[in-house]
Amino acid sequence: MSWTTIGLLAAGAYLFKAMGLLVFGPAAIGRRRNDAAPGAGPLGGPADPGAMAEPGLALRIGQLLPPALLAALVVSQTVVTDSRLVLDARLAGVVAGTVAVLRGAPFWLVLVIAATVTAVLRAAVG
Repeated sequence: MSWTTIGLLAAGAYLFKAMGLLVFGPAAIGRRRNDAAPGAGPLGGPADPGAMAEPGLALRIGQLLPPALLAALVVSQTVVTDSRLVLDARLAGVVAGTVAVLRGAPFWLVLVIAATVTAVLRAAVG
C-alpha cells in the first residue's frame, strides 16, 4: 500500500467523522433520549415507523456500530488463522476476559486475566 493511499484513507476517515458534527451538530449529539419531542419513538426517532427518521436513530446506530465491529474483529482474529478455524489458548483468553468484563473488572485486570490464561494454557499444552 502506498503512502498516497494511506493519506487518502486517513483524510477520508477524518472527513467522515467530521461529517457527524457538520450534519447533526454538537447539540444533536449531546441530546438525550429524555429530551426528545413528545410522541417520539424509543430511540428518539418518530413514533410513526412510516415517518422520516430523526437524527436520534442514526446517532444511536453510530454509537453501537464501533463496539460491534471491534467485537467481530477480536473474534475473527482469535479463531481464524490462514483461513482456518483454530480453537486454541487464544480463545480461552478471550473467554476469560469476557467473563472478567461481565463481572465488572477494571480494564487493566481484564487484560491481565486474559493474558495469564492464554500464557498458562500455552505453557501447559506446549
